Formats: sequence, C-alpha cells, structure tokens
Amino acid sequence: MSTIKRLVRLREALEELELDAFLVSSPENRRYLSGFTGSAGYLFISRTDAVLATDFRYIEQAGKQSPEFRVERTGASLAWLPEIASAASARRVGFEAEVMTVGTHTAFLKAVTEADGDDSLKLVETSDMIDKIRATKYDEELVLLTRAIEITDRALDEIGPAIVPGMTEAQVAWDLEKSMREQGAEAMAFDIIVGAGTNGALPHHRADDTVIRDGQSVVIDMGAAYEGYCADLTRTIFVGEPDDTFKKVYSTVLRAQLAAQEQVRAGMTGEETDAISRDVIVEAGYGDAFGHSLGHGVGLAVHEYPRVGPRAKDVLADGMVFTIEPGIYLPDWGGVRIEDVVVMESGRARVLSKAAKMDVDL
Repeated sequence: MSTIKRLVRLREALEELELDAFLVSSPENRRYLSGFTGSAGYLFISRTDAVLATDFRYIEQAGKQSPEFRVERTGASLAWLPEIASAASARRVGFEAEVMTVGTHTAFLKAVTEADGDDSLKLVETSDMIDKIRATKYDEELVLLTRAIEITDRALDEIGPAIVPGMTEAQVAWDLEKSMREQGAEAMAFDIIVGAGTNGALPHHRADDTVIRDGQSVVIDMGAAYEGYCADLTRTIFVGEPDDTFKKVYSTVLRAQLAAQEQVRAGMTGEETDAISRDVIVEAGYGDAFGHSLGHGVGLAVHEYPRVGPRAKDVLADGMVFTIEPGIYLPDWGGVRIEDVVVMESGRARVLSKAAKMDVDL
C-alpha cells in the first residue's frame, strides 16, 4: 500500500488549510491512510509525525499493519491528544466534523482544556478533506475494486438465471451472498436488495418473504467487499415473458445508462453527467419516476466521492471510480434500475462491471 504517497497528499492539504496536524477518526479514512483494520483508534498526523493511537486489543495488530506509524496505547482518558500534539508542536489540529460525534468532540475539548490552560491548542473543523483525496484511486486500489466487482458479477450471473417462480426474495438474497462468500468475499458491501413486482418501485427495498411470481420483474442490488473495497451492481431481470410496459421501461433505463457511459468526459461535473441520463428518461416521459442521483463514488465505502447527481459540483477526473445507475420506479407496478461501476481513464469512462444485462426487443 502506498502509505507514504497518501501521507504526502494529506500533508499538502494541511499546508493549504494552514493546519499543523490532523486527527482521523473515520474507519475508512483510518484504513486508507494507515492500513489499520481494527475497529477502534485514531490517527494523529502532523507535518513530521504519524501516530496511531489505539487500545490494548489492537497494539500488536497496529504495529504489523501500520509500519509507517508510531503506535501509542490509549486508555479511557483522552489526555493522549494534547500530549502528542504538544510533542509535535501542533497548535491547530483539524478533525472530521462530519464523523466526530458531539460527545466525542466535547470530551476532546475537555482533555485539551485540562492539559492546556491557556487554550492554545485549537481543534479546527474540516469537511470531507480526506474523502476528497480518496476519490482518486491508486493502481493497487483498482486491483482490489476490480476483484470485488468480479466476485459480484459472477454471483449474479450464476444465481440470476436460476430465479424461478416460488422462490422468495430472501432466498435469492441468501443464494447471492453464499455465492459471493464462496468466491472470496470477506463481507457484503451492504444488505442485498431484492425487489420483486411492486417492491421494485422501492429503490432500497429490503429482501423479505415476498414470493416471486411468474410475470414479475425483480430488481437486484448487490455488492461484495474484498479487502475493504466495495462493489455495487444492480440488474433487473424478468421472470417469464416480459410485457410491453417492462420492455419500454427497461429499454429507456438502458439507453440512459449507455448514454452516460459513452458521453461522460473528464472535466465534467457530476451534475452534467447526471443530466445525460436524466434527459433520456425525461424525453421518454418518465422524468418524475427517476428520483435519485445517477451515481456515487465507490471504494472503501460503498458511497463516497465523487457525487454524481442533479446538484453535484464535483469535477470528474482520471482515476475516479463511480457508479452509473439510472432507474425508473412506478408505484403499483414496479421498477427498473441498471447499475455499473466505471473508472475514468484517459478522459473517458471504462466500465468495470461485466454482469449480463437483459436483451429486450421492443
């Protein structure tokens, strides 16, 4: 893992924000910068030092996983922060405002005040600083992402054709998870979505004991996690012979997805990319039935930067990995969503997801 390169990028951001150090509490950001996979701990990164503070359960693990960091054992007290900050001559310490709870922030402030009566150590609120750095993937990250996607694709291609009337949504979800686990997935990136019939109109329906019947569409949204990296794939299948309504809706969603994949370019914003697909759906008369963003970044978290939606100002660049997932949802009928993961390379999108899609003739 390119820990040194990642620390260099973070320290450049510290310079820009006039910060002396940064306190990392997000599990994904902690893993991204240090390689540490334990469930508890903080990173304190100054311009000259890198400290991983964790409790006794993870001391040995931290030493093995994070050789570029000095490991400090912490206890119930938070006094370690002002002590480490003082040793690093850090007076302005940034923190992740979107992650740290009010209670934890209050406890840190108390520790700082008790250790530093003149209150010269300042905790400075920042927003999404490391998350934006993570948006551009290193080659080793793409290898892990590709493996997670391959596992997901193969599971869908194995289980999808075996879905028959009489199966429940929960049974399909379990078969998909079992397949991904057998191929090496360490976990599911999120709870598998299986929405049969009218349940498909609920974008994040949770698989339940609904029985799948002949003549129904089924929306499947799934993803394997592999060495921390997440896949995200959606396919819509039809059990039986598709009717004309399904064919029209499905072909519209597919055209919208392919248009975005073919036309997106580096330098475009997430908003401009979203509009490519959205315009296709609006022109087909289903604009009000596409109520979510076109996509989102994928990496150590299943939803991360860049944002790809109607008001997203994030500028897409080479190395960014994100989903393209238009959908149409019609109450009392069902829904269709098709989702691929793409990576920006040489200014264009390369599709990473390979799972089969339906061939629908109008």
